[in-house]
Amino acid sequence: MNYALIIAGGSGNRMGQDIPKQFINVYDKPVLIYTLESFQRHPMVDAIIVVCLDGWHDVLRAYAHQFNITKLQAVVSGGKSAQESIRNGVYALEGRAGDGDIIIIHDGIRPLVDDTVLTDVIQKAQTYGNGVTSLPYNEQIFIVNPDDENTTRQYIPRETLRRVSTPQAYQFRRLDEAYHEAFEKGIGIHGSAYTNTMMVELGETLHFAAGSDKNIKLTTKDDLEMFKGYMKMDKDTWLK
Repeated sequence: MNYALIIAGGSGNRMGQDIPKQFINVYDKPVLIYTLESFQRHPMVDAIIVVCLDGWHDVLRAYAHQFNITKLQAVVSGGKSAQESIRNGVYALEGRAGDGDIIIIHDGIRPLVDDTVLTDVIQKAQTYGNGVTSLPYNEQIFIVNPDDENTTRQYIPRETLRRVSTPQAYQFRRLDEAYHEAFEKGIGIHGSAYTNTMMVELGETLHFAAGSDKNIKLTTKDDLEMFKGYMKMDKDTWLK
């Protein structure tokens, strides 16, 4: 089976709203529901688990019922950090997911995930044990001069870089073992760490899957306006 593990445990303070950003309504539908609909309609996704902010579980279940998210199997409480929230979701799959089942981890505030991106990341995980959504980096990256932060003498060739985000997919047994090891040893769980960075710190080789520039993360008000723009925009027939 393929499980979608949707991380929606954040409070969304940077958005500056009265409610968590994943529950902000856009055209009469919460952002999180747009995200869940992508997994609901995808034929390779069998079940959905949502890691949700405490106090919002019943709201989520009500919205899932209203918008016919029938694949939702469980709602799990989030933690104090992204890594704690993901860990809680992974541990909730113990006794439910089989060793070779695929767990697709995705941010609840990335509502524009394409079907093709989901398909590729799942297939990569089935073949190699994991798959991480990625895109080439198209800007030049320079390293700040340690003697003068306003200057630089060194750059990183952009051909050597990839932007990695969610969705990410992993076979369950290795994912579960990795989270137990990481939290027991304090490896890859601090600061901005996520599953992909944790896996690398634990010595795992990651496999790139397809990405999409449209797969934006709604962190600020500007991101929210961009999402609204995407929702309004008609697809141009001459664009592929």
